[in-house]
Amino acid sequence: MTSTLDRSADDDLARNELLESVNAFAARHLAPGALERAHDPSYPWDIAAQLGEQGLLGLTISEHDGGQGAGLATAVAVIQAVAQHCPKSADILQAGNFGAIRTFAQFGTPEQKAAYLPDLLAGRGLLSLGMSEPEAGSAATELITSAVEDGDDLIVNGTKIWGTHSVDATLYLVYVRFGPGTRNIGSVLVERGDPGFEVGTPSAYMSGETWAQLYFEDCRIPESRILLGPGGFKKQMSGFNVERIGNASRSLALGRLAFNLAREHVSQRTQFGRTLNEFQGVQWAFAEAAVALDSADALLARAVANAEDGLPSAYETTVAKYAANTAGFKAADAAMQMMGALGYSTESLVEYCQRRTRGWMIAGGSLEMMKNRIAEEIFGRRFPQRATS
Repeated sequence: MTSTLDRSADDDLARNELLESVNAFAARHLAPGALERAHDPSYPWDIAAQLGEQGLLGLTISEHDGGQGAGLATAVAVIQAVAQHCPKSADILQAGNFGAIRTFAQFGTPEQKAAYLPDLLAGRGLLSLGMSEPEAGSAATELITSAVEDGDDLIVNGTKIWGTHSVDATLYLVYVRFGPGTRNIGSVLVERGDPGFEVGTPSAYMSGETWAQLYFEDCRIPESRILLGPGGFKKQMSGFNVERIGNASRSLALGRLAFNLAREHVSQRTQFGRTLNEFQGVQWAFAEAAVALDSADALLARAVANAEDGLPSAYETTVAKYAANTAGFKAADAAMQMMGALGYSTESLVEYCQRRTRGWMIAGGSLEMMKNRIAEEIFGRRFPQRATS
């Protein structure tokens, strides 16, 4: 499979060949057990290893660093294709292509990448982002987790919450403060098992996904584990644009999955002597969902197509995320309504898609924060949210 990921991987022909291969693999190996996997909170290490073997982790990471060197459009197409067969497997692709791993691959030292990327790209390791804190959510610059020099080491103190894959990760990319002010925010790499680092008791989101609070109490790590030192905050946040592309891609994919499942259902289910799709109210619900999904897909395609060096613009990414989050959730929610009790039941993936897409309207930047960012672009000025007195 990996032979198709050469320098022409972003050409339509090469991408179509890859997607045919991905779809065949996903139908054979991922679709079976997809429903059970969706409702299992544990991380599917076996599936991660299979995706690694297929070369589907690190798609846009350079070949020099062990990735496939493909373009962002290819990664988006792959994650959406896989999600149609197994939504949970798409989460693994997110972690291996769009999330914190992209920031790490972009800014890590050769030594850091040599130490961690092989396991991450093989599905043997898992990277989690430690950014949010009890008092620093959307206001990320208010984080207080600190990293203080102590000889050749750093001493990290603080706590992180809400981290995706924080329960199962082997490595954590942790936002820290090296000193006062935004200019002293950067990040470090913390390994599971480092002295003074503890992963708390797992908690669950509405989607069933779990997270754990991370505690750093005089956690000692070598200074060589600094990913981005003071002044690295803007670079770190630029990686969020790629994370949001993955977020938007899965939102659309799961919305379409629910849409397709419901379309099949209403085309076969008979009530009052005719199939459900003959009722105008049902027809309109699907028409509205189709327009929203297609519109959001076009905005996502624009953000991806205009990306330079794999880093899309903040504005286009924000617009795409907002549109995709909204369209994906509304499609899944409408699908559940059209399927009635079956859609609401855990016997169908539709209710999972509804719960999962709802979470992405918060994760990676809430819809409200997205609208704030869009407004700043419209008016050509910033609208600071922080209180001035």
